Amino acid sequence: MADGTPPPGSDPVGPAPAVRPFLVTAGRVADASSGRAMPVETQVVATVAGLEALGALSFESRDIVAACRLPQSLAEVAARLRLHLNVVRVLAEDLRDAGRLAVYVPDAASTHDASVLRRVIDGLRAVPDSRGVLSDTD
Repeated sequence: MADGTPPPGSDPVGPAPAVRPFLVTAGRVADASSGRAMPVETQVVATVAGLEALGALSFESRDIVAACRLPQSLAEVAARLRLHLNVVRVLAEDLRDAGRLAVYVPDAASTHDASVLRRVIDGLRAVPDSRGVLSDTD
């Protein structure tokens, strides 16, 4: 539109944030080199304290807690909120430390188990696509 806003209904998720990731995390990064960064499949869920504090949380932290009313992975949160994955990692660690999120890191052995990956692939193939057709490719 002329004022710079997108036309209604053109983007169901909303516009991507224009703020640089290092500003959101105050320059902090998830430390993957030491092995301490939470894996993308880490499950996060809002705590009662987190939901009660929604009004006091700011911006992205509030959005993360609100999005985590049901358990979901860090990757899902990042995609849903259109935030950089490492921003979500850093903020999720802060929210965990403050008691606003419960974090469940999967067992490292199970994430590298081929049978688990096979079950995930089989489960994804069992999900119908947008036309209601099951995937049968291998």
